[in-house]
Amino acid sequence: MADTFTVTAADGTRLAGRRWLPDGPARATVLLVHGMGEHSRRYVETAEALADAGFAVYAYDHRGHGESTLPDREPGDLGPGGWQSLVADIGAVLDHARSEQPERPVAVIAHSMGSFAAQQFLLDNSTAVDAVVLSGTAALDGLEPALDLDAEIDLSGFNAPFEPARTEYDWLTRDDAIVDAYVADPLCGFGLDAASGKDMFVRARPVADPDRVGAMASSLPVLIAVGDLDPVNGGLALSDLLVDHYRSGGLTDVTLKVYPGARHEILNETNRDEVRRDLIEWIDAKVTSTP
Repeated sequence: MADTFTVTAADGTRLAGRRWLPDGPARATVLLVHGMGEHSRRYVETAEALADAGFAVYAYDHRGHGESTLPDREPGDLGPGGWQSLVADIGAVLDHARSEQPERPVAVIAHSMGSFAAQQFLLDNSTAVDAVVLSGTAALDGLEPALDLDAEIDLSGFNAPFEPARTEYDWLTRDDAIVDAYVADPLCGFGLDAASGKDMFVRARPVADPDRVGAMASSLPVLIAVGDLDPVNGGLALSDLLVDHYRSGGLTDVTLKVYPGARHEILNETNRDEVRRDLIEWIDAKVTSTP
């Protein structure tokens, strides 16, 4: 069973979080960072699997999402300077988790928009974590030319490769029940306000700079885990590009894991048990310490 916590961000925004603790001392801490137009409650099964494997698991709702929506603003509206604050929020929640689980290694599993925020956070904070999994991810500098950065992001636009489709969100997963629950959830399906969406892309450009990546801890283990039918990675071209960015910058422990037939949400895919086992084994190998 999860219990709740709240973290107050640097600008005073209150971020709603959930934690799942294992029986006995945790071997390591895992922070789950969710994607755009969703919330942390969609990661309950993943969190429970990690807790059952002996990890202390923390998840939270991004500002503008879930239970962290901003007063008098629509879901997806991050407010002035919101994208930069969303990236910085990762550090605030990491600090909270570390205060409760001192002297334990920390891994991050960041999905989609959460992975883009994590990419940017790690440029200047790579020593804050011991390993990172980027799920449903891509190199945003490769995606940027195909988008109008002055327009709000419409998530249903990623559905084009699956038309004619049953819903506008078939691109998420092959599991119809997961898609239907997403469509029915009033806290799912929205994009970001135009200013925040543009800032997300503009501030991703340094990830393509070998000098900026070269300033990161070169030994940081990074797992890039994607489905080969995820439209976000453009037929794997953009996940491959991200691997190239990291390796060109000198990171020495970068792994690409591709799941054939899987779409965007590999943690909610029809083979999600396999994916979760793989992530647990990888984190185990990279960060586990003995209590």
